[in-house]
Amino acid sequence: MANRWGIPKEVEDLVKKRDLYCVYCGVLFTNSVINHKTRPTWEHIVNDIRINGIENIALCCGSCNASKGTKLLSVWLTSNYCTTKGITKDNVATVVKEFLNRQ
Repeated sequence: MANRWGIPKEVEDLVKKRDLYCVYCGVLFTNSVINHKTRPTWEHIVNDIRINGIENIALCCGSCNASKGTKLLSVWLTSNYCTTKGITKDNVATVVKEFLNRQ
């Protein structure tokens, strides 16, 4: 059974165990519905809802997710948001680095 974003349950479970921090900025998740910054949100690294494997699904904070939106990862990493937050291709989570290495 998939969740409302079409992510299969087994992928969802693996990602929830893997991504305890935002895969972009590294903030620790608290699951607080009050704090947008520390609440995990589902992220498709490649913005294609048909690609729902563990290599494309990650958890990121609401702030990073809102900033990235539908931008290509490589474009977003050069944005003012990433520059200001110190987010680079070198300090993102392993799942994101692996994606960038496959490009």
